[in-house]
Amino acid sequence: MKIDWLVKLRHFLQTTAFCLAIAGLHLAFQPERSYDVPLVYSLSIGLTSWLLIDFGRLLFASAWESGWPAGIWGKLLPLTGIALGYVIGTSIADWWFGWSSWAGASRQQLFLSVLVSMVIGIIITYYFYSARKGDYLERKVGEATSLATEARLKLLETQLEPHMLFNTLANLRVLIGTDPQRAQDMLDRIVAYLRATLSASRASSHPLVCEFDRLRDYLELMSVRMGPRMHYVLDLPPDLADQNIPTLLLQPLVENSIKHGLEPKVEGGTITVRALRDGQRLTLQVSDTGVGFDSEAALASGFGLAQVRERLATAYADRGSVEQTSIPGQGTTILLHLPLTVAKT
Repeated sequence: MKIDWLVKLRHFLQTTAFCLAIAGLHLAFQPERSYDVPLVYSLSIGLTSWLLIDFGRLLFASAWESGWPAGIWGKLLPLTGIALGYVIGTSIADWWFGWSSWAGASRQQLFLSVLVSMVIGIIITYYFYSARKGDYLERKVGEATSLATEARLKLLETQLEPHMLFNTLANLRVLIGTDPQRAQDMLDRIVAYLRATLSASRASSHPLVCEFDRLRDYLELMSVRMGPRMHYVLDLPPDLADQNIPTLLLQPLVENSIKHGLEPKVEGGTITVRALRDGQRLTLQVSDTGVGFDSEAALASGFGLAQVRERLATAYADRGSVEQTSIPGQGTTILLHLPLTVAKT
């Protein structure tokens, strides 16, 4: 088993602190004695017991969750380590002071001394055991939380992709009856869009440049249906291209801009999607020059914005936020604020 020396150092310092505290208690109950006597004995016995137990457990197969020997050895090791630690530690301290603790001591005194050492040793050993197991459980909770978050993002994505596809097919159905040639062009765009994004859509996150590429494909698809009534601007600075975001994060906002902003406006308008660096945060802006609205409730409860809010909360907790502003007759702007995270290559 590989030894983690930083962990051993931490255990050494913690054991030393326990020994100092025990020596302090001895002095409190026996103030007439010099502090160096209980200090030396406490350090000798405590550190020797720790060495025997903490390094001795490496000789046995251990349970992963606690790092402690399984079976009977898990019980014998601390008892043996504490007993040997008491004998060896006492002998070291006796050598240091030049006397013998065994000579002249009554059986009752020896029994009491051994009993106190055993109780204290077991308490300290259980502390280290519980701390190790607590760390393991905390890691498992973290892993479970991470898996739950990933599953939740996947669930949201599986809801989002059909929603986009159904909207597109509904638009295609309208064009088939009114403009067959544009319907054919739109169908070709749909096939190209789905082929280009099929593999990318299986990931839970991707670089921002991929999100913009998919938006460009989608907006080109919508341009076939709306014609000159729709214009778009995609602004992605090169230094932000590798920032990592959840897939399809901006798509529902662009759909909202088309459905609620540009389509109801006779002359149409422009959709602008922009990425900005704001200190240590990434700001994503989706704005349109559509009809706008008076009440935030008009869009705040819609599928697109609700999905985005939920995905931000799931992926970033309180580190992600959404801002929404709208002016009737002039358009709507959505700002997403999230932490800067470079995509893994």
